[in-house]
Amino acid sequence: MLSEDEKACLARIKAFAAADVAPQAAGWAAGQSPDSVLLAKAAEVGLTRLEVPIDNGGLGFGFALKARACELLAAADFGFAMSMVNSHNVALKLAQCAPRRVAEKYLPALLSGHLSACTALSEPGTGSDFAAIETRARKTSGGWTLDGEKSWIVNARHAGIAVVYAQCSAASGRDGIGAFLVDLTTQDSRRYAVDSTFSQTSTGTGGFVLDGYQVPEENLLLAPGAAFKSILNEINGARAYVAAMCCGMLDAALRQTAAYGESRHTFGAPLSGHQAWRLDQARASTDLAAARALVAQAVQGVAAGQAGRQDVQLLSAQAKIHAVGVCQHHLPVLLHAMGAEGLRPKYSFTRHLAAAQIAALVDGSTEMLLERVARLARPKVSRAITPKG
Repeated sequence: MLSEDEKACLARIKAFAAADVAPQAAGWAAGQSPDSVLLAKAAEVGLTRLEVPIDNGGLGFGFALKARACELLAAADFGFAMSMVNSHNVALKLAQCAPRRVAEKYLPALLSGHLSACTALSEPGTGSDFAAIETRARKTSGGWTLDGEKSWIVNARHAGIAVVYAQCSAASGRDGIGAFLVDLTTQDSRRYAVDSTFSQTSTGTGGFVLDGYQVPEENLLLAPGAAFKSILNEINGARAYVAAMCCGMLDAALRQTAAYGESRHTFGAPLSGHQAWRLDQARASTDLAAARALVAQAVQGVAAGQAGRQDVQLLSAQAKIHAVGVCQHHLPVLLHAMGAEGLRPKYSFTRHLAAAQIAALVDGSTEMLLERVARLARPKVSRAITPKG
């Protein structure tokens, strides 16, 4: 149950998404980029501060509100929602893990929207197999030296700082991975944009190379042994809010289709008056309700601080699989119900179609999550069952 303050915050975010994000989203799909004024407005409605503790300048709200905020933003533009939540997550990480001097150096700019941030896991040769990262951290006097490349990182093309995960001891495997705060504005880091036939501008997708980057000891946010477990819990939470984003996109498509069905007339009646036309809306609405029920269960588990529990891991995986799947299935159907009109940039269909494909890859691909569900949903069979006789 959300508090009155949380409800008021969501109302501001919903108004911001409708008035400021949605009108610009068509331009982002064509390669334009969000401007700094928009980021400042996002900060004003609280998007940079949702879960950040009050003592650190945040709002001190819970994970459930963040998931709902992600859904509202993604209804307007999935990429912008991903960009904002990733900057927010770094602000939360600094509040939780950084020494006071480091937090005070970067948090004010993050919370005001004057600085963006990213979390750097993926590498050119490593995606879902996080334990196999090749970025290296070598201990030196007074700190660490980082060498490696990160790619396909949300916000990397414009982020001022990054939480970089690196292998501190190859012999230790996943237990050798640490998390470091890196300033991406120095000459020891070289950034680049990552583009595709789907516009990546509102997501800020990019990468960077660290070449002998010197990190002071105080910038080690999570020591080897703690970083791997921490990021896995965060990824389980991310699966829940990405699933919520998919619900937001499908809900937006249903609302736009329904409105068009009332205004467009054919054969003497509005489209919505034809039963065959309405059935696809009903199927999509039913699947959306099922997706939201799964998301609600996953969000509840994460919000209770149980993201690492197997049942919550299972729910987060199932929620993301189902929400992505219903988007991939119903968005083309709803676009077809709109006819050629649905291709106009003022509607969200084409960019949400692309976003659904991206959602199927981030924070664990659908295939990887299906394998996780197969392992977690049923107990292992201790021995093969052989027929009698």
